[in-house]
Amino acid sequence: MESVVAGGFFSFTLAISLLFIGKLTLAKYAFLRTYSIPEPVIGGFMCVAIVAALYFIFGIKITFDVQVRDMLLLYFFAAMGLNADIKSLINGGKPLLILVALAAVYIFLQNGIGMTVASAFGMDPRAGLMSGSVSLIGGVGTTLAWAPTFVEKYGIENAMELGIASNTIGLIFACVVGGPIANYLMKKNSLEGNLQEDLDIGQSYSKPHEMVDSYSLLFAWLRLNLAIMLGYGLDQLLGQTGIELPLFVSCLMAGIIIGNRTYKILPRQHVEGGDRGLSLISDICLGMFIVMALMDLKVWELSGLVGYLSVVMSIQIVVSVLFAVFVVFRLMGKDYEASVICSGFGGITLGSTATAIANMTAVTKQNGAAHKAFIVVPLVCGFFVDIINALAINFFVSL
Repeated sequence: MESVVAGGFFSFTLAISLLFIGKLTLAKYAFLRTYSIPEPVIGGFMCVAIVAALYFIFGIKITFDVQVRDMLLLYFFAAMGLNADIKSLINGGKPLLILVALAAVYIFLQNGIGMTVASAFGMDPRAGLMSGSVSLIGGVGTTLAWAPTFVEKYGIENAMELGIASNTIGLIFACVVGGPIANYLMKKNSLEGNLQEDLDIGQSYSKPHEMVDSYSLLFAWLRLNLAIMLGYGLDQLLGQTGIELPLFVSCLMAGIIIGNRTYKILPRQHVEGGDRGLSLISDICLGMFIVMALMDLKVWELSGLVGYLSVVMSIQIVVSVLFAVFVVFRLMGKDYEASVICSGFGGITLGSTATAIANMTAVTKQNGAAHKAFIVVPLVCGFFVDIINALAINFFVSL
């Protein structure tokens, strides 16, 4: 087995190329836009397929240095905060509470599925949690944090492999189910989008692209860096009080603080085009993050667990889609915003916060703005879900 490690600069350049491939492919094939397949998914999947082929056919193991990926996520969430409006946050109170409750219910449902399938395969039921909310809603970070406990305390030797493999499959499907869910709901319920308003992230496919000058882009970049600096400070402050949250949540909060005070210091007319610059930077950062997340998938780690993973993940994916279509959509208002939220729900329950936002971004580029969705979903994903999931995992392992 020959191992090749691609350096950070090469990996970053490759990610840019793959994102270009995704954008060009999406521009060429209308059916991909119709089903709102995220641009970075196309190039990312191409990389996954080539790397997997090199491993299984030629015995060449390629890994990428993707450390810059985490910084891209901070830029993206800082931009989300800067775009947020306090009035919209207040108005989003009820939908936020409803989605938090739905996510909490789903965490218990997801863990129930994992433990039931694990028992059916003669495994320790707690091993099923690694194919439940530990790896799917929790993501790689939660998997890495909990795996040693499952190995040392409960004797589940392959806990890490189960979690990483489940997360890999979940991430792949999270990237592709969101768009079709929204498309189905819009067609079935004859819903119209919102093409009149500017998008929260990126630019609409149906509108001519607006020019952004260097001044606007530079101002947007400055605001982002200030938000990230404040985010680091908030993270340190929260850590001293014993509150542990992902760093991107602190950057989101910092963006909200700065974004709703900036125009009192710098009048809007002095930064004409700044919002468009911010939207473009956040779109690029999200796209690059998703591409690099897919590049980092190690498909060969799925081998040896094919039987169990095929069953448990098939059920998890189907239940996630059905829950979004028949429960989330109804309780979130059965309107266009609800369909966009449902497209993000697959990202919440199968992949990560980033995949949830990528799904919603793809839908809104095709159908128009959904401001409420881009307020509610990041807050639920980045803050409330992590807390509820930690409590739920502790509850299930104690059974």
